[in-house]
Amino acid sequence: MAVGKEILTKIRSVQNTQKITRAMQMVSTSKMRKTQERMRLARPYADTVRLVMNRLAQTQADHGIKLLEEHKTKQRVGFILITTDKGLCGGLNANVLKKFFAQVQEYQDQGIDVEIVCLGSKGLLACQRIGLNVIASVTNLGDTPKMETMLGALTEIFRRYEQHELDVIHLVSSYFVNTMKQEPHSEILLPIGEAVFNEDDNQQRNWDYHYEPSPVAVLEYLVRRYLESVVYEALSENMAAEQAARMVAMKAATDNAANAIKELRLVYNKSRQAAITTELSEIVAGAAAV
Repeated sequence: MAVGKEILTKIRSVQNTQKITRAMQMVSTSKMRKTQERMRLARPYADTVRLVMNRLAQTQADHGIKLLEEHKTKQRVGFILITTDKGLCGGLNANVLKKFFAQVQEYQDQGIDVEIVCLGSKGLLACQRIGLNVIASVTNLGDTPKMETMLGALTEIFRRYEQHELDVIHLVSSYFVNTMKQEPHSEILLPIGEAVFNEDDNQQRNWDYHYEPSPVAVLEYLVRRYLESVVYEALSENMAAEQAARMVAMKAATDNAANAIKELRLVYNKSRQAAITTELSEIVAGAAAV
């Protein structure tokens, strides 16, 4: 029955793995609800900041804010790449990195240099593995991302845009569609497109505000807050997509483990029956010989 013992050992091993995947599925389900709530709460803040910034920018034509300038040339391009810190979430990171590397390759084929800020360890390791220029990175973001942990990296890439060291900044992350579907998403963060300033309603207003210390100073502050809020919202979307993808992946792993246990039990029963049949045949043959 040595074969039977080996099969029993495999069954116990798969059962232990199944317990782990089922626990991870339950944890991801709980975390996904929290990340979805955080994602919903991040959207109104970004929308309100954009609305106030829009109204103020329309009254300040000669603001001179460098973050609102559109560079005429495109010699260096920056990327903010958002991935997860942990794996076991299906093809989520692979899909994002595939889209990201395709854009990077397109710029490199045109002779345009690329600089990257990585939020998440999976993207950082992938960029380091192929030798891309990573100017800043933030890892171990945890389950609840905090803006203060990302300010250093974001400030560095925004400073380079202000000093014309970068001409375009892309934001690449995973977009949460629903629990079963997550898509890689890429958008141009800087320069801020005209669509952002044209989304305001067309109602006529006969009122204005007094800004302190000055309208331009308030606008400059709002522009930076708006950019940070867009990145934070994308990070919240990415975390919601991560938990959803991990929940689906762990459920599939649990179901596969159940199927593997069923097949191993069938093989074990067949080997056990064969061993019993062999022993009975030997007993009968021995009795006949006597």
